Amino acid sequence: MVEPKAPRGIQSIEVGGQLLLALAHQGRPMALKDLAREAGMTPAKAHPYLVSFIKLGLVEQDGGSGPYGLGPLALQLGLISLQQYDPVRLATPVIEELALQLGHTVAIAVWGTRGPTIVRVAEGPAAVHISMRHGTVMSLAGTASGRLFAAYRSEEAAGLAEVLPDMGVIAAVRAAGLATSRDSVVAGVSAAAAPVF
Repeated sequence: MVEPKAPRGIQSIEVGGQLLLALAHQGRPMALKDLAREAGMTPAKAHPYLVSFIKLGLVEQDGGSGPYGLGPLALQLGLISLQQYDPVRLATPVIEELALQLGHTVAIAVWGTRGPTIVRVAEGPAAVHISMRHGTVMSLAGTASGRLFAAYRSEEAAGLAEVLPDMGVIAAVRAAGLATSRDSVVAGVSAAAAPVF
């Protein structure tokens, strides 16, 4: 029996894609030599790919000579991908109803490459609103959603270059099944976060 051939791809896209994968894996801007090494190529080979990715908006370079990071098109693609993810779409009407019942802003955060990331926001009918933008990455130690993710996704959280909540906070979150924060982001503002599995 003859094995079917794998579909033919475009090798240059696959090679350049290694640079995007390296940036996504590291989760932070990188110098050309470090990025090239992570992608398994020389800086001279990586540079033309990065120039093209910058033109497309997939990559951006700090100051024209600084480190390379993921660009606005990469963010837009990621957010669109999250919008197509069914659990988030299913949860959207639920948070809208919850915001109406509670009278406060309610948001959905998912684990992204850089940590807890806001993907949906529903504002309540209160006169004062807390503004949260889609794509905002929340602090692990300073926010309720960050503390929740640090407690339930501790292995991934430990891989980020960010201060984690102390073990007492993580233990309390696990015991209570929810996380809270008060005055940590904005004075006078409290937040609560609960996991949805």
